[in-house]
Amino acid sequence: MSKNNEVFKDGTWRDMGLKDHEYRLIVEKLGREPNYTELGMFAVLWSEHCGYKHSKNLLKKLPVTGPGILVGPGENAGVVDIGDGMAVAFKIESHNHPCAVDPYEGAATGVGGIVRDILAMGSRPVALANSLRFGPLTGERTRFLFSEAISGMAGYGNTLGVPTISSEILFAHSYTHNPLCNVLCAGILRHEDLHKGLAAGVGNVVMIVGHSTGRDGIHGCTFASDELDEATREEPPNVQVGDARMEKLLIEACLEMMAEGAVAGIQDMGAAGITSSGAETAARAGTGLAIEVSKVPVREEAMTPYEIMLSESQERMLLIVSPDKVETVKRIGSKWGLNVAEIGEVNDSGNLQVYEKGIKMADVPAKLLTEAPVYNPEWKQPCYVERNRQFSANSVSVPDVDAFNGVLAKLLASPNIASKHVAFSRFDNSAGSNRVEGPEKGAGMIMVEGTAKGLAVLTRCNGRMVYLNPRAGTQWAVAQAARAIAASGAVPLAISNCLNFGNPEKPEIFWQLKESVEGMAEACSALGTPVTGGNVSLYNETQGEPVYPTPVIGMIGLLDDVDKRITPGFKAAGHKIAVLGKIYGDGQSLNGTEYLDRAHGIVAGDIRYPDLEMEKGIIEVLAEGAQKGLFASAQDVSLGGFAVALARSCIWGEDGARGAHVTLGSLHGIIEPSHRPDGVLFGESDSVVVVSFSPEHEPVIEELCHAKGVLFAVAGQVAADRLVVERCSACHGAVILDMGYEEMDGAWRHGISRKVQA
Repeated sequence: MSKNNEVFKDGTWRDMGLKDHEYRLIVEKLGREPNYTELGMFAVLWSEHCGYKHSKNLLKKLPVTGPGILVGPGENAGVVDIGDGMAVAFKIESHNHPCAVDPYEGAATGVGGIVRDILAMGSRPVALANSLRFGPLTGERTRFLFSEAISGMAGYGNTLGVPTISSEILFAHSYTHNPLCNVLCAGILRHEDLHKGLAAGVGNVVMIVGHSTGRDGIHGCTFASDELDEATREEPPNVQVGDARMEKLLIEACLEMMAEGAVAGIQDMGAAGITSSGAETAARAGTGLAIEVSKVPVREEAMTPYEIMLSESQERMLLIVSPDKVETVKRIGSKWGLNVAEIGEVNDSGNLQVYEKGIKMADVPAKLLTEAPVYNPEWKQPCYVERNRQFSANSVSVPDVDAFNGVLAKLLASPNIASKHVAFSRFDNSAGSNRVEGPEKGAGMIMVEGTAKGLAVLTRCNGRMVYLNPRAGTQWAVAQAARAIAASGAVPLAISNCLNFGNPEKPEIFWQLKESVEGMAEACSALGTPVTGGNVSLYNETQGEPVYPTPVIGMIGLLDDVDKRITPGFKAAGHKIAVLGKIYGDGQSLNGTEYLDRAHGIVAGDIRYPDLEMEKGIIEVLAEGAQKGLFASAQDVSLGGFAVALARSCIWGEDGARGAHVTLGSLHGIIEPSHRPDGVLFGESDSVVVVSFSPEHEPVIEELCHAKGVLFAVAGQVAADRLVVERCSACHGAVILDMGYEEMDGAWRHGISRKVQA
């Protein structure tokens, strides 16, 4: 007897990841018990990874519309207008659990999957960005995960010829057993080339193009919707295997098919494979699909309908094609050496129907598959939050004057701040001839081919700040992303988010998620950066230890003339250095900082909320200043604080401009009178940008800041090769930092490489 028709043993659905009450709901909605294949289809699409069961209601709070938004959440990727009939498609997604058990393939297929999402919108993928988290590099397992994940991403992206232009890599104990691998891809298209994942047109043909189908990745999305444990490590699941050369061919073939008008609808086969792509395209269009699995090209013998429908084999796309275009699709697919097959037909049943050699194996409503039950779990503030809020950084003694050099050196060498060249060097710097700025210096930037425009891309999130105050910390993630985009001269346009959290069924975790999403909504609304889509990755915990709540913000921005971009390095000795924004410099500024963690071993305290009005003003000053050519350099202040921002501008400075002389006493109105020097130098909850400029531009910049409500003060000037910071020029012995370029550069450049090679 076929396994498809066997009577279930009690709990079969549990083995597939479904709850008992969810199984009862399926029976109720179907009016019968599902068979084995149908149960598997429900299990994958009702998983947290696909169904968003614990987050869907929260995500409704996010702003998703705006004047430039062409496609918002619900499609393969968001699409934003960039003028002149052109648009950018972009999205960020996670591949966390696969990276924990097979970091090379997990990271590689994370790249491949997000690239296909961008391709499915009718756009050519042009840039990648990533946000990665690992445990401390002192651990051998962490060093393995770090090296293999980077190799997987680089190997796949390099083969595709899509450059990685931005990368954020951070380390903390909470990620030791649960690394995070979030990948963003952006693509460029013309408005008329926009495609969507719709199975419209009864009688249209369902086709599959790309790789053959194997048994890899079956139930990958249910694996991603559960906590990791030791059994998973000892007997890892069947992780998807990538083939970047096949994907490169697939990109060219699909773009050619779409250019010839042969594609009515297109969908990536990612999580849940044919099941998700078929159900989602039918549900969006209000149609049904009949799939004949015997026509699906397979690479393993005796594959069952269950396996074919749930396989997550990579490099495959589902196409909806009118009958008169089938031969065109086959011709183009054959030209590029791809499998192309007719596997079904669009009908008006409203169901996803599965046949094997004409025998019906599954027949379930497409909308029922795609509308998983939505939960509103209980939530409560974790005990640690109130306990941490009782902490005051004022209880930490201020370092002696002669100790600040050592603190700065330690921060520059911290893996969270130090150069990631050991990772970035693996990415092909020649990939993508339109790249303007790579991943090391602030926002990555790429030229929009055929124009003077520059597309800025980056990812940002400080999970430590979000852990201490999820709402404020998430607002900082949005604000710092927007500020960093603006520091390149670009105007922030929109975000895609990747919400990495622990088990949402625990009230304390759901509280973190709720507070974070609400904070994101507030910040995005204030800064005019709507959310075009993204991904929710939950259950990131092992044996009850969750990761820091990490709502990664993937942001894009636009610069009309790429030649007017601003870079972070100082340009010429004698240029003035100024601060835009507010430096509080108090004890609260130190809460959740790299300084408290690295220098004192403390992760505690409440986080100050960003001044979103000030942030908006700073963004406008930087964007307008870039258009007028006012700024020689701009560096946003975030991880490591003001001192690290100054040091980076020195390190990245041009010959003869790798130093600075700054006097804190000059920052009247910028720094609170009751400041402490370590708070000024190393505080991170400040809305601040460090800029440099030719002296003749000072009056215009000051006037522009005044008009935008942004605090402005000249702090000093660019020097040859030493960073000197003094409290007051009139005070004897007021120098609190005095470090040469070589020492700064050495600490920053070798901080990670020394640990990786340990």
